[in-house]
Amino acid sequence: MTIEKIKNRISEHIGEEIELKFNGSRNKIEHYNAVLKDVYQKVFTVQIKNEYNEVKSFSYSDVLTNTLEINFR
Repeated sequence: MTIEKIKNRISEHIGEEIELKFNGSRNKIEHYNAVLKDVYQKVFTVQIKNEYNEVKSFSYSDVLTNTLEINFR
């Protein structure tokens, strides 16, 4: 899969709820329930569904390298 295909697939789900699994540094795995907010040239943003409603950004290469897994609902 190419970055362009990943970007197109993600952009089809703007405004929808998604589940994220992020493999961070030092083998720390983070799970998020979020809403896909915006798609940009190099990154996309999500709003995490927690008490702070924080916004996080991820790159398409995170998905390509399996650092980030996205489950569309």
